Amino acid sequence: MPVNGNGPGPRTKRRWLLWTLGVIAAVLLLASFMPHGETIPVRAATVERGTIRSLVSTNGKVEPVLNFEAHSPIGTTLTKLLVKEGDHVKKGQLLAELDDASARSQAAQAMAQLRAAQAGNSAIRSGGSQEELLTLTAQLAKARAARDAAQHNLQSLQSLQQQGAASPGEVRDATNQLNRAETDLKLLEQKQKDRYSQAEIQQATARESEAQSGYAAAEDVLRQLNIRAPFDGVVYSIAPRQGAYLNPGDLVLQEADLSKVLVRAYVDEPDVGRLKVGQPIEITWDAVPGRVWQGTLGAVPATVKIQGTRNVGETTCVVNNSDYRLLPNVNVGVTIVVGEHSDVLTIPREALRQDDQGSYVLQILNNELHRRNVQTAITNLTHVEIVSGLSDNDLVALNSTNSKPIQSGTVVKVVH
Repeated sequence: MPVNGNGPGPRTKRRWLLWTLGVIAAVLLLASFMPHGETIPVRAATVERGTIRSLVSTNGKVEPVLNFEAHSPIGTTLTKLLVKEGDHVKKGQLLAELDDASARSQAAQAMAQLRAAQAGNSAIRSGGSQEELLTLTAQLAKARAARDAAQHNLQSLQSLQQQGAASPGEVRDATNQLNRAETDLKLLEQKQKDRYSQAEIQQATARESEAQSGYAAAEDVLRQLNIRAPFDGVVYSIAPRQGAYLNPGDLVLQEADLSKVLVRAYVDEPDVGRLKVGQPIEITWDAVPGRVWQGTLGAVPATVKIQGTRNVGETTCVVNNSDYRLLPNVNVGVTIVVGEHSDVLTIPREALRQDDQGSYVLQILNNELHRRNVQTAITNLTHVEIVSGLSDNDLVALNSTNSKPIQSGTVVKVVH
């Protein structure tokens, strides 16, 4: 009989003891089958000193820096084409001639209208035409003579009246005659001075200005029909053939100074924030394998635009093209160097690991992995710059070759 009715009996205790011994035996048996100190094969890399660059790779397009486009100013015919694509031309050189018969006729009409407007404005400003001025001058002379005669007659009658030889009525009539002569003279003098109103003068001036603008426009059209090079350059595009009819605004040819070209690059939105003015740029073109053109970033994108399926910022650089190999409108590869450090420690990017404590690597010492916390700087697609935590020629693990996990304390064997 148990002393305490609440405690387990002897039979129950024996069952628990046997069960516990069985578990311990199973664990020991399982442990006997597990490998002790298993060595995991790993790929490794040596910490090396060198140059690392952080790059933004994208595409771009070549544009002329100094460009000239000749368009037909009117509907006409290309009568002479004096150059071909690729020709180097000098400033002022005649490149093409367009039919100018209609333009010459319009220029002559505009000149006639200008001269008529100038004559009309001159006449108004001088008080009238030559005939009108001569007539007015004669009328003024006659009016002055009539006034002088009336004045002399009045003076004579006034003298005779004092002698009793002239009546008051005669003197009064002479006075009225003088007044009429003076009024007529003042009217003619006023006509000479203010023959035309200010509004009439302004209208005449406006007509002359309009005629001058019309003539200048006609002359400009006439000049554009003889296409000349505005600067030294290369004719890189000719649109029509000689003898072709051109509508107003049709492109005739394009000339550019190709000794320097503008490369417009399209940078994806996530990389726009990494750009700074002055960063080195490398330009490549598939048509010239192995050739690299150098430039520097000239502007940081001010906005992001949609280009197809991409959100891009546009940036530009000027590239020396003294051998004229880069052509306008070609598509090129663009590499922007956003960071570059020389003589620094680097490791392959796959050797760098991250956790809640920060960046670290697994250094291999005596065939065992040891965690080393590191500080990094420039990172590119393949390598990472190590600022602290490692030294030259340290060996770090990349990954296991049998897909087993590795961590600090793992025993490893380096394979190649």
